[in-house]
Amino acid sequence: MKGNKLTSMALLTAIALTMFLVEAQIPPPIPVAGVKLGLANIVTVYAAFTLGGREAAAILAVRVVLGSVFSGQVMSLMYAAAGGTLALLVTLGLKRILTGKQIWVAGCLGAVAHNLGQIAVAIAVTRTPALISYLPVLLVSGLAAGLFTGLTAQALINHMPKQMK
Repeated sequence: MKGNKLTSMALLTAIALTMFLVEAQIPPPIPVAGVKLGLANIVTVYAAFTLGGREAAAILAVRVVLGSVFSGQVMSLMYAAAGGTLALLVTLGLKRILTGKQIWVAGCLGAVAHNLGQIAVAIAVTRTPALISYLPVLLVSGLAAGLFTGLTAQALINHMPKQMK
């Protein structure tokens, strides 16, 4: 791995972790468990489109592990890992067909995949299928947050100087 790519990955990991920890201090926009902005996902989408799948997966994995340890919420590791993995897989699949003006779509659909992964883990852990009733609220909030994170990642990708990508 080239030094520049490793340095970029380390920097993006630090940015994503910082965004995650700052966001953890912000009260949720609505009082429903699991609803949040997901600002660190801006970094995941950016990394997937600029660095590649392996690199984005490594950044995501380090952020999820360190984020759960630093926030003191080790149980959240399962939820974040499942949601993040599904979101990244959707993003990487969409990367093959989206143009530079459509990256926001990956943010939206990645957020939906993230919510589906989290609700699946919640149902498996609690053995409470009724938790699926949260899904409509999670999907709507996920689409809104995904639109924001996707548009932000798209703006970064399309406006960063070539040497920064």
